[in-house]
Amino acid sequence: MGPLSSSTVPVVPARVGRPASRADSDVLAALLADAFFDDPLTRWITPDDGRRAAVLPDFFRVFLSMSFAFDAVRTTAGRDAVMTFLPPGGWEEVERHGDAYGQQFARVLGEDAARLAEITALQAAHHPVGRPHYYLAFGAVSPRARGAGVLSSLVGEVTSWADAQGVGVYTEASSPGGRAACLRHGFTPAGPALTLGDGGPSLEPLWRDPR
Repeated sequence: MGPLSSSTVPVVPARVGRPASRADSDVLAALLADAFFDDPLTRWITPDDGRRAAVLPDFFRVFLSMSFAFDAVRTTAGRDAVMTFLPPGGWEEVERHGDAYGQQFARVLGEDAARLAEITALQAAHHPVGRPHYYLAFGAVSPRARGAGVLSSLVGEVTSWADAQGVGVYTEASSPGGRAACLRHGFTPAGPALTLGDGGPSLEPLWRDPR
C-alpha cells in the first residue's frame, strides 16, 4: 500500500527531515491513523468508523516496522510529518516476509485482514520488477503543519536520493490529493488504475524517472 495523505502541501526545496527511530513509533502511528481515517482504502478495509479508529494506530505500527527495518522512516523535529518508504530491493525483502507480516495484520484487523490481503495481492501483481526503485509507502502531516511544505520536503528527500543513485521512485495514490502531490514531484501515471472488487476504491500507480 502506498498512498500519500489526502492533505497536500506545495513543493518546497527546504530539507526539514530527520531519521525517525522506533521510539517515535507511537506518535507517528497516531499521526498516520488520523491522516488516513477517511482515506478510501482504510474505509474499505474497515468500514465501521469506531472500529477503524481503534485499529488504525496498530495497523500503521506494522507498516512503520516494515520501513524501520531499512531505516526508511523520515519525520521532523516536531514529529508533525512522516514519510515511510522502502529503498531499492526493500519491496522484494518485505515480500519474502509476507507471511509474518500477514499474521501481524490478522491480529490487528481480525476478519478485515482479508480485505487488506486483497489490496496487497493486487499491488504485488502490478509492482514494477527489474527496475531498481524507491517505493513511497505512506506520508502524512499534522493539521498544525499543513501548508508549511514539510511533507513535500520529506518526499523531496527521497526523490533526491533516488536521483543521486540513478533509480526511479514508485508509489500508488489512493486519493486525488495524493495523486496531485505526486504529480508535483515529477511522477507520471504508470498504468491503469488498480481497482478493488466489491465496490472498492482504486489505486493509481505512479512512477518517477531519475533526474
